Amino acid sequence: MPRYKLIIEYDGAPFCGWQIQENGASVQGALEDAVKAICGEQVRVHGAGRTDAGVHALAQVAHCDIAKHFVPGRFRDGLNAHLRPHPIGVLSAEIVPDTFEARFSAKRRHYLYRIANRRANLALDIGRAWRLPRPLDTDAMHAAAQRLVGKHDFTTFRDTECQAKSPDKTLDQLDVVRDGDAVNVLTSARSFLHSQVRSMVGSLVWVGEGRWSADDLAAALAARNRAACGPVAPPDGLYLVRVDY
Repeated sequence: MPRYKLIIEYDGAPFCGWQIQENGASVQGALEDAVKAICGEQVRVHGAGRTDAGVHALAQVAHCDIAKHFVPGRFRDGLNAHLRPHPIGVLSAEIVPDTFEARFSAKRRHYLYRIANRRANLALDIGRAWRLPRPLDTDAMHAAAQRLVGKHDFTTFRDTECQAKSPDKTLDQLDVVRDGDAVNVLTSARSFLHSQVRSMVGSLVWVGEGRWSADDLAAALAARNRAACGPVAPPDGLYLVRVDY
């Protein structure tokens, strides 16, 4: 039974997230429906990251096992044909060893959060970036962000419904970069807690607006208390960019 590795992009706006849920359409569910349409099997499509409702992906990784052997390119094209009109694109498919696991084999996950720091309303990026009209001090945001890099107890930046066994995570990167009106927050780690990236971004925005200092951000982290977190950034601007294996 061949195992296929899939690279997938999607617009998360219409979905309740990656994972199948009872309250709405999911990316995982749409992919499993497409697989069933091709080969008549109801199989589980396992993803590398359980992106939340409204969160996008440029290169989500998934795997599935199916009894029938397909040429990878034909399998990719068949999935794309059956995924229409969902805003999901299977970029590639390849046969991998049975030991490959999209989630558990991952060494690092990379996320991008896009902020549009401008007065004008969004036109092309509606639902794909967080518009903030007040000027942001991105140098202060970047400097403060470095206080979160490393291994910490991230309880403050963890959703109360997070099911992870431990709040301890090692953050490898958290950079804030400005390009004109665009402010990009780039972060990477082996894994993240539920809503961790959006919680960190929202707190960094408070630093950029002058409400918090770097010391305030560090104190929030040290508090290990969800109530100490700043606002949670909306899902619109968050993208799963890449998964390393």
